[in-house]
Amino acid sequence: MPTPLYDRLRALAGTRPLRLDMPGHQGGPVAGGFPWPSELDFTENGATGDLYGGEPDAIQAAEGLWAARLGFDSCLFLTGGSTQGVHGGLALLAGAGGTVALDRGSHRSAYHALALLDLKPVFLPRPWLAEEGVSGPISPEAVEEALSARPEVKTVCIVSPTYYGVLSDIPAIAAVCRAHGAKLMVDGAHGAHLPFLGYGGYQAADVVVMSAHKTLPAPGQTALLLANGFGLGDLQRWGSVYGTSSPSYVLMAALDAVRDYMEGEGAARYRETAQRLDGLRRRRPALRGREGLALDPARLTLFSPDGFALADALRARGIYPELADRGHVVCILTCAGGPAELDWLEAALAESGLSGPPAPLPAPPEPPEAALTPRQALFAPRERVPLADSAGRTAAGQIAPYPPGVPVIAPGERIQKKHLAYLAEIGYNMDRCDVIHLREE
Repeated sequence: MPTPLYDRLRALAGTRPLRLDMPGHQGGPVAGGFPWPSELDFTENGATGDLYGGEPDAIQAAEGLWAARLGFDSCLFLTGGSTQGVHGGLALLAGAGGTVALDRGSHRSAYHALALLDLKPVFLPRPWLAEEGVSGPISPEAVEEALSARPEVKTVCIVSPTYYGVLSDIPAIAAVCRAHGAKLMVDGAHGAHLPFLGYGGYQAADVVVMSAHKTLPAPGQTALLLANGFGLGDLQRWGSVYGTSSPSYVLMAALDAVRDYMEGEGAARYRETAQRLDGLRRRRPALRGREGLALDPARLTLFSPDGFALADALRARGIYPELADRGHVVCILTCAGGPAELDWLEAALAESGLSGPPAPLPAPPEPPEAALTPRQALFAPRERVPLADSAGRTAAGQIAPYPPGVPVIAPGERIQKKHLAYLAEIGYNMDRCDVIHLREE
């Protein structure tokens, strides 16, 4: 399979050019012997292409291969992670100063985008799954209700999958959006592997952001911004606003190479991982799919009466999970591992003796009312106070315990006693929080 950008950089490095430009290592070893493929670490020099414009070249060819493989009209390489894509995608779809329907469980980058673009959110709720102790999927009905009540909303942004691996029905939600003349953006930061497992739901969205580095064998910060109905020039425009003007060619070449790998061996290994993981999930207490609950087949959310203790027990056996909370331990399993790694994990789980039903948690209370817009909250003076003493104050940032991974209090919302009581009940750290400096009347 072709890898146009990687091949171009390799060929150029093979000529052993005299590099009198950036980066400062100029193709030689990085100081201190730090391992880095410096021979591929170029800048825009007329032969390497330009991520954000210029004549179509190896970068655009590599991006085009990704777009074609995943079923999109256009693709932009991101070297600033999915955060860059979330900012650029919301700017592309929503512009500035309007209103968006936002998954309340969105990453903080989406909340920052609201503030930077002066967007006002209409929050989309997630149901609480009491038995599993996590939040469920965004429903098409919730999106329908939001768009019917607020016809001015023309952009919807959801997260799928969640950190715990919960998938929402993207095609059904996209159909609701189209019926209301709205565009759908999906933060699929944790789902870059899903198309290689046969999942085609992302193609129904207008814009999708994926972190290659989260679930594919790719370096940190590598991500993709994909779109239907928009050309590469539209993505380049907003990617350049939120991204560095000196994007890493090593990271972009890695995106090119990892797609090629996933076309063959990588996809086969991922399918094997998912198949074996399904068996492990059946043998151990874990989050499982059921009617109305679709899951990422490669995400393992383990149940435990003490998730923190289980995570400590795994670390003591040389296993480092992605996340632990009061009743869960989340493990990201990819094509980088194999049967031996899964056997190691399962043996450690058996030895720990800490598997079992998750610690029960109450459902989160209804969200507070907004006292300030996200933009006002981000730029207002702030101070740190004990959370227990913050009733009546306005939150300057998110207060989002895991689970549910959804802000109990979002930036600009007024903190109430019932929210403090809930946070104390679930064992949230009540030490300090950021609040707006000026007291509201």
